Amino acid sequence: MNNYEVTERNKLKRVPKRAHYDKETVYQILDAAFVCHVSFVVEGQPFLIPTAYGREGDTIYLHGATKSRMLVNLEKGIPVCVAVTHLDGIVVARSAFHSSINYRSVVVFGKAKLVSEDQKNHALEVITNNIIGNRWEEARPPYEKELKGTSVLAIEIESASAKIRVGGPVDEKEDYDLDIWAGVIPLQMTAGEPVADDLLRAEIPIPSSARNFTY
Repeated sequence: MNNYEVTERNKLKRVPKRAHYDKETVYQILDAAFVCHVSFVVEGQPFLIPTAYGREGDTIYLHGATKSRMLVNLEKGIPVCVAVTHLDGIVVARSAFHSSINYRSVVVFGKAKLVSEDQKNHALEVITNNIIGNRWEEARPPYEKELKGTSVLAIEIESASAKIRVGGPVDEKEDYDLDIWAGVIPLQMTAGEPVADDLLRAEIPIPSSARNFTY
């Protein structure tokens, strides 16, 4: 199935024309970022945690210390919600009320399970290469003690929706006659030149993963 089923859980109710439920759009937005916000509830207390992630198919991988409150609770199979947002522009309308933001966002629903020891390396590779492409192949593999101190969770995407706003401001008809500037200020995150570690040996070149990194 190429679309996520629309249910009360993932249905967009505010400006539904901006909704997208196809997996291609959801995947594109997820793959264009590497930091998400994970929300969950423990004993009635809501939590919202930013963390790095990687996606493979309908699975989102998260990792952290084995004693992390988030991971310890999520591996119990409690409901979890994951959100990713890209800011693409500030929409400057003639009125403050109609000013807005151009964005691409995804909200994912599911439950997490602990990744088995024999699959942990693969999941960490997915996360690492989502942050910086092909870095796993360049870096030292994890030591056994590092793996033992790390938990990796797999969140199977049960439901998801994307929401996208593009274009300029939409003002009140009478406001178009006002002598007030309106338009869009584009926003873009860009990578700077790689800065070598102070302890790096001079003869070690910048690897292709860092040299060619784009965001």
